[in-house]
Amino acid sequence: MPAGTRPKLVYLVTEDWYFRSHRLPMARAARDAGFEVIVATRINSAADRQAIEAEGFRVVALDWRRGGHNPLHELAGMAAIARLYRAERPDIVHHVSMKPVLEGGIAAWIADVPGIVNAPTGLGALFIGSGAAIRLLRPAIHLILRVALNHPRCRLVMQNPDDLDLLVRAGLVDRARAVLIPGSGVDTARFAPSPEPPGPPAAALVARMLWDKGVGELVEAARMLKTRGVDLRVRLVGPRDDHNPAAIPRATLDDWVASGAVEWPGEVKDIAALWRDTAIAVLPSYREGLPKALLEAAASGRPMVATDVPGCREVVRHEETGLLVPPRDPMALADALARLAQDPALRRRLGRAARRLVEERFGEQAIAAATASLYRDMLAHAASKVAA
Repeated sequence: MPAGTRPKLVYLVTEDWYFRSHRLPMARAARDAGFEVIVATRINSAADRQAIEAEGFRVVALDWRRGGHNPLHELAGMAAIARLYRAERPDIVHHVSMKPVLEGGIAAWIADVPGIVNAPTGLGALFIGSGAAIRLLRPAIHLILRVALNHPRCRLVMQNPDDLDLLVRAGLVDRARAVLIPGSGVDTARFAPSPEPPGPPAAALVARMLWDKGVGELVEAARMLKTRGVDLRVRLVGPRDDHNPAAIPRATLDDWVASGAVEWPGEVKDIAALWRDTAIAVLPSYREGLPKALLEAAASGRPMVATDVPGCREVVRHEETGLLVPPRDPMALADALARLAQDPALRRRLGRAARRLVEERFGEQAIAAATASLYRDMLAHAASKVAA
C-alpha cells in the first residue's frame, strides 16, 4: 500500500437494512481507525442507503437476493463480486453471513484480495435443515466452505463457540484461522433498564416470522397459557421474509391473531421502546449465531426465555439471566413463561443480571474495537509478507 494512502475495506452484505441494523458500529470503528469503507449490498430502500452514506461510507449496489438458488445466477453474482474486488483493490474484504462467505470467499480468491474476513452470522439451514434441496446442496457447500475458509489470507470470525467447534469438527476450518467475536454488540445507552409497565406482563418474540425461530412453538405455548388462566400477553414482533424458505404464510399469522392466541403488530422500528413496554423476552429458535434481539432485551434489563441451543445460551444463562428450555418443546416453553409471568421478583433478579452480562461482554464499543484490532493485525500481516 503506497505511503499516505488509506487502507480500503469492503463489507459484502446481502441487504442494506441488515448492514444498517447490525454492522454500523464496527464499520464506524474501521472508519475512525483510518479505513476507507465501502458497503457492497442489495439496495432495498433509499432511506437505508442514505443512512449508510451519511456515515461517510460509499455504497455499491449489487443485484442479488439472500434466497437465490439458481446456479447460473449465483455464478454471475460471484463474477460480479470478483470484478468489484479487482476494480476497487481492497486491502480487506469482510463477508457477513453465509451467502457472502460462500460467493465472496471464492471471488476474493480469484481477485487476489490481500485480507479476507469471513463472518457467518449463524449456521442455520445449512446445518439444521432437513429438506431435500438442503441435503443435495450440503456436500457441495461444504466443499466451497473448505476452500473459502482455509484460504491463506483468510480469518474466520464466529459469534459463538458452539458453531466454531462444529466447523472445526467437520473439518471445514483450521482452528488457528478463527477468532471469536461475540456478535455485533449492543448500544447500552439506547437500550437501558427501565421499570416494567403497569398491568399484566407481556412477552415478546422479536424476529422475522420464520418457522425455525420457534414461532409455531410459541403460539402453541401461548394457547396453553390461556387454557391455564395465566395472565400473559404474547407478541410476535417482526416482518415476514418471503425470501426465506422457512417463512410463515401470512394467512397462518392472521389466523393466530384472529384466534386470540398472540398479537402480531408486524415490524416495529423502535425496539428500545418495545422493551420498555414488555416484561419478558422470548426466543424459542432452533439455532442462532448470536441473537441481537436477546442482547437488546438483556441490555434493557429484561429476563429472557430461550431454547438451549447455540447462540441463545451465550446470552441466556439458565437461572441467572433467564430460563432455557429444550427446542421444539411448547410445554416446557409454556412452563417457563408461566413461571416468569407469575413471579415479578424473579423477573427483576434475572433482568438485573442480564444487564450486567451485556455491560461486561457485549457492548458495541468493545465488539467494534475487537473487530478493528483484527483488521489492523491483518494489515500488518499483509505488509510483512510484502516486505519479505
